[in-house]
Amino acid sequence: MVKELIHDPIFLGMTSVPATADDIQTANDLLETLTAHSEECVGMAANMIGERKRIIAFYDESGKKPCYTVMFNPEIIKFSDPYETEEGCLSLLGGPRKTKRYKNIKVSYQTAQMQTRIKNFTGFTAQIIQHEVDHCNGVLI
Repeated sequence: MVKELIHDPIFLGMTSVPATADDIQTANDLLETLTAHSEECVGMAANMIGERKRIIAFYDESGKKPCYTVMFNPEIIKFSDPYETEEGCLSLLGGPRKTKRYKNIKVSYQTAQMQTRIKNFTGFTAQIIQHEVDHCNGVLI
């Protein structure tokens, strides 16, 4: 179900709690909401739809065929090559804001079946993941 976006900075500033296999509906709602906003958005975290769970969904260009990816409990475990950029966010009013990101990241996460995976990401996909993991950690740009 497509959910209403949350704009409350106090709610968005709270740290999300670990997701479990019982949170599959939240993941599905997150993915549906992201695809409904695909014209203006490439990634979302569950707190953006009112659920304080560590779940992110994003447009993933890292594979042979671009697709949407959902991660449960993502953690960035390695990063390199910092750079400065500007990002916008559907949950925040106003224009883009300056932030620091890394060109290369390694992420540990779980699938919807709670299988742990570790994967490297680069470029714009890495930037999206960093933005959404920040949301999970209560960090707003």
